[in-house]
Amino acid sequence: MAGLLELAETWSVDSLQDDETKKIEEELAAKKAKEESAFWHRLYSGMEKTRQNLLYNLENLFVSGDIDDDFYEELEETLIMADIGVVTTEKIIEEIKQRVLDERIHERSATRKLLMDTMKAQMKLGETAYRFENEDSVVLFVGVNGVGKTTTVGKIGARLKNDGKKVIFAAADTFRAAAASQLVEWAKRADCDIVTGNEGSDPGAVVFDAAKAMKARGHQIMLCDTAGRLQNKKNLMSELGKISNILDKELPGMYRETLLVVDGTTGQNAISQAKEFSEICEVTGIIITKLDGTARGGIAVAIASELGIPVKYIGVGEALEDLEKFNPDHFVDALFGEE
Repeated sequence: MAGLLELAETWSVDSLQDDETKKIEEELAAKKAKEESAFWHRLYSGMEKTRQNLLYNLENLFVSGDIDDDFYEELEETLIMADIGVVTTEKIIEEIKQRVLDERIHERSATRKLLMDTMKAQMKLGETAYRFENEDSVVLFVGVNGVGKTTTVGKIGARLKNDGKKVIFAAADTFRAAAASQLVEWAKRADCDIVTGNEGSDPGAVVFDAAKAMKARGHQIMLCDTAGRLQNKKNLMSELGKISNILDKELPGMYRETLLVVDGTTGQNAISQAKEFSEICEVTGIIITKLDGTARGGIAVAIASELGIPVKYIGVGEALEDLEKFNPDHFVDALFGEE
């Protein structure tokens, strides 16, 4: 009889624990859904200028009529003018032409969805896009000064910390005093450790000390801010190479990401920066900031398609919650005014 009572009590405790776990999971899921919904509305609002720029010219293209050479020429011109770029536009047009033939589509109105689907396909993320979040990793952030790189490092660090990760910052942009002090403030705000150096000191030494601290204190992720002196590519390449060698020696085999931060308001110049940085280091992902209020949001499609580098985060404001993981479907829906 006592055994049955003990079994009943154990079952009761387990049941309560399962109910509590389920409740917590449901609350977290609801919170995440609310945050995603709020970001969607900020993205939709922030894309207004880009949307107007694109849809104003597409408005008359998707009305009734035959799909002919004139249609494709007008579509091509409109996409290029929306900062989607020549190379990406050509890919999109060819894909639409092929699907029109394969699916025997005759009405222009049906090509609107084809265009949206093709854009989404150009920006698809791989299943391992955020691998660095789930294992011990080092993430290098590169990009020219003024694109919001240091702030982005801080925002992503705060997000990871909120997700329960143990994060350390390496303030390796030692050539700009404001970068280190800005990252120190983010470290305080996010309750993350940080390693800094004196202004003008060796960035490699900062990374070396951060790697030592990471091993000693059991951090899971290191986020490393780097200098953005693209005007002196040789020095920057040497600097990043030195940082890479230090990481290879101090943290051998650890997973590594290199995320390039670009300013969405610069349009095609962002692609030029992405190309130049890709020559200097192996860029594994793109972060586009300042997409709110710009008419050049189409650049997200161009970067992902032309360079074959996935866009992983987008920013639509200054607040922590204004940086979010990139969702191609949501982005294209916002671009075309789909609620």
